[in-house]
Amino acid sequence: MKLGTAFDPRNNALNALRLVLATEVILFHAFPVTGHAVQSPAVLQLLFSVGVDGFFALSGFLITASWLRDPHVRDYLAARALRILPGFYICLAITAFVIAPLSVAIQGGSPMKLLLSTAPVEYVLKNLGIIHLQFDVGGTPSDIPFAGIWNASLWSLIWELMCYLAVAGLGIVGLAKFRWVSPVILVLAVAGAAMLPPLTFPGVWTIPQLAMRCAIMFAAGAVLYHWRDVIPARWSLVAVSSVIVMAASVMPDYRLVGGLPLAYAVVVSGILVKKKRLNIRTDVSYGMYIYAFPVQQLLAVAGLSAMNPFLFFVVSVAATLPLAAASWFLVEKRALSLKRRIKRRRLAAASGAPLGEVAAAESRQH
Repeated sequence: MKLGTAFDPRNNALNALRLVLATEVILFHAFPVTGHAVQSPAVLQLLFSVGVDGFFALSGFLITASWLRDPHVRDYLAARALRILPGFYICLAITAFVIAPLSVAIQGGSPMKLLLSTAPVEYVLKNLGIIHLQFDVGGTPSDIPFAGIWNASLWSLIWELMCYLAVAGLGIVGLAKFRWVSPVILVLAVAGAAMLPPLTFPGVWTIPQLAMRCAIMFAAGAVLYHWRDVIPARWSLVAVSSVIVMAASVMPDYRLVGGLPLAYAVVVSGILVKKKRLNIRTDVSYGMYIYAFPVQQLLAVAGLSAMNPFLFFVVSVAATLPLAAASWFLVEKRALSLKRRIKRRRLAAASGAPLGEVAAAESRQH
């Protein structure tokens, strides 16, 4: 069976898989937050990479599909903005005005002093543009193993946004529909990464390094969608791809060989699983991703950084899940409902039909 035949947008486990990937990021962060180091370079590279890289691969597949299904710039950009920005902005505010002051109170300081200062407002304003420019809130968090930064996960959002804009740009100039474009981008990104020092943790990351990392994984996902009528979807190939990824982890940069296999393993496994209990509509993965690190830092402030990292990981997931659920039901889901309204208004304006008729026709289609 080919990937295009296997892919059912309404019956897959991609949301569940996104949640697994977000949880993997929490597992990786549990080590530096508790002051532990992963001794094996290969294991460290996979822990450091697979969660975020898998996210980018899934985005490459789904966002390419989204554009090709509905290549209208306004609808596309509105949908992308509504998916990322509302939840992100609320997370910034909660970090600055709730989590940071709470950390001060736990450490015996004055939370009101922090709240009455300009630090929380500065944190929110400086990070509004998605680019992570300010890491602390008035010097918090402090006196913990990974001090001085509240949210180490936010770095990836600007690169996700850049990938979205790249798809729109290719679409506007008429290139997004050609299936040769994504393999070319993938090859160029791999070649670029091969000429740069590999990303390491800990380490100083440069813009070219991050650009190549994200381009490899997003383009790999796009390749899978563009060539879905050619690529087979088989569990045996998922297993082979997983083995290739693990073998490539001994390289300085596993993505040079393992980027496309990882994308295949992630996307195809999520598509082949069609069990109803895994076909979840509640997508708390984004909330888990953006809230987990502030929660982990707060737990460290509360003295839990002395825990074994695996136990700390379990506590972190349990503590983050309520915030992620609240983010989905109170913010993200409501914001996404606006996406349908924007599309209906465009269709009504184009056809001259009343808005109610457009909405009724859309309901019949679903």
